[in-house]
Amino acid sequence: MIRTENLTRRYGQRTAVDRLTIEIAKGEIVGLLGPNGAGKTTTIRMLAGMIAPSSGTARVGEYDPAREPEAVHESLGLLTEAPGFYERLTAEQNLAYFARFYDRIDTAAAVERSLDRMGLLDRRRDRVASFSKGMKQRLALARVLVHNPQILLLDEPTAGLDPEAARDLRKLIIDLREEGRTILVSTHNLTEAEGLCQRIAVIQTRLIALDTPAALRDARSRSAVRVRLVRGNSGLVAALRELPFVENTEVTDGESLLIVAVEDIDRDRPRLVARIVELGGEILEVAEERRSLEEVYLDLVREDA
Repeated sequence: MIRTENLTRRYGQRTAVDRLTIEIAKGEIVGLLGPNGAGKTTTIRMLAGMIAPSSGTARVGEYDPAREPEAVHESLGLLTEAPGFYERLTAEQNLAYFARFYDRIDTAAAVERSLDRMGLLDRRRDRVASFSKGMKQRLALARVLVHNPQILLLDEPTAGLDPEAARDLRKLIIDLREEGRTILVSTHNLTEAEGLCQRIAVIQTRLIALDTPAALRDARSRSAVRVRLVRGNSGLVAALRELPFVENTEVTDGESLLIVAVEDIDRDRPRLVARIVELGGEILEVAEERRSLEEVYLDLVREDA
């Protein structure tokens, strides 16, 4: 549904997006992650036909955004980072105004359906100026859906929302995916990306990683066991470091918390626990040490920089 090949955008001597090649399948949510200035918003604007690439190509559904921007506008829904409304108009009037830009839709029916979908039907005749930030964001998503597009580009959809409003909006986005819509989400929120997206694309002008959240973590995770002891024991730690399958041992919290890197976690964890018990260690907890997506993301960005 969305495909780019060597998509590039330059502003003078500065390259905002560098040879981006990515493909997003029908019914898939892909997260676009990267630091400020990484090219996320520029990528979305090129896909939406708002700006033309300097080189490379893109396809959004059946259309080339650079050559057929009007057709792309008809076929996708775009949520910008800071959606604007006519504050003195009602929710219904705002949506009706934007719905009239699309051909071959019943404006009144489309507005009612979209407001109902976002849980705003009972506020249809209230001025937008009276809406909270969360309600305005729901109204923005209602506007995105007013012409029933199958492809959605969402730029920071939960930015500035309180936790409850952000959770509700994420649930709505998941529901849209389950209807078979293809969604590209630009976000700084790693927890949000992990919960929403089947795959994550990390960009820093160019694409530096693309995979599922689990695969990104696993590819850069070490085999390590976290062991919490009742009390620290320096002699025990020294003995563990002599084991042939132990690669490294980190000690914190007064030597009561051990992070033991091993060769093969499934094979070596039982041997490690048995040896700690033999040495008189009193174990409170044993767990696999896994790196968070945030740690992996920060490593990727730093290494690329």
